[in-house]
Amino acid sequence: MTDPSISAPGSALARLTEALGPDHKRKGPPPVERWNPPYCGEIGMRIAADGTWHYMGSPINRPALVRLFSTVLRKDPERYVLVTPVERVGIDVEDAPFLAVEMAVDGEGEGRRIAFRTNVDDLVQVGPEHPLRFEQDEHGGVKPYVRVRGELWARVTRSLALDLIALGEERDVEGTATFGVASSGTFFHIAPASDLDPR
Repeated sequence: MTDPSISAPGSALARLTEALGPDHKRKGPPPVERWNPPYCGEIGMRIAADGTWHYMGSPINRPALVRLFSTVLRKDPERYVLVTPVERVGIDVEDAPFLAVEMAVDGEGEGRRIAFRTNVDDLVQVGPEHPLRFEQDEHGGVKPYVRVRGELWARVTRSLALDLIALGEERDVEGTATFGVASSGTFFHIAPASDLDPR
């Protein structure tokens, strides 16, 4: 059942939805998880780490086309694929398929809700169904990701990552002082408090 506070006026997700404009109609992505057509090979499509989609070496400059492709994207155990009812084709993804490019925050502590808009206009509210995960980059910094659907994740852009981590707090988790961030009643572990740079 959908939490009514998600669409309540003034909520984090409602603000992001409103920002997309009155003509933004969302029917939800097609049921690609239920489709199992034959695999037809690679098609020369790549999603770069900066979120740009490329076909045969050239960027795809039509946002509507990128959004369309994004709705039929799926992560299979062995590769990312674009799926239709009749065929399944492989594509290359350098990091995560999406970027989280806008963030809205409501409330504090246990009542806080964090929502993101992706570069292809998916809207997700961080919580059990859309968890955060944190990885380390090549310089030892933190790279946050939010799950959009299935096994498709969005990397939080650097500027938003700083804002997100600024919401962090230290909590005792099973006897260990842990730094993390809370949303929708769930605490997402960033790092043991002992690993944090004291500067």
